[in-house]
Amino acid sequence: MPIYELACEDGHRSETLQASTDPLPACPACGRATRKVPSGFGVGGTATVPPPPERMPQTWKGTYRGDREYVTQLRRVADARRDLEARHPELATDRRPVLAHEGRFEHAPLRAGDPVPPGHTHEAPGEGSGT
Repeated sequence: MPIYELACEDGHRSETLQASTDPLPACPACGRATRKVPSGFGVGGTATVPPPPERMPQTWKGTYRGDREYVTQLRRVADARRDLEARHPELATDRRPVLAHEGRFEHAPLRAGDPVPPGHTHEAPGEGSGT
């Protein structure tokens, strides 16, 4: 049987435990007719989305030089992201390797196959214009 919150015209509130088909009882304080009042409820916890792979540490230093507990936590986060992407393929990210992720590429990593932005060259030492 459900518990109902009740209120009368005078503003008195009460609760009753009864079947949904039974008539509502009179107000225990004043005897007037009562009506059902929506009950308040609370939602606890937080919803978080695991970060995409490009937001995970990309270097040895980023893992606090391989701290076992931190790497274990990162593995759990990566597994949670993989499971999320399996359930929701629209969240899947680009799986091409990241070539640059620091400096100007911090918020938009350079991936394999992306055109190199102007002002950046990938010439090996000793290569150049030869002038």
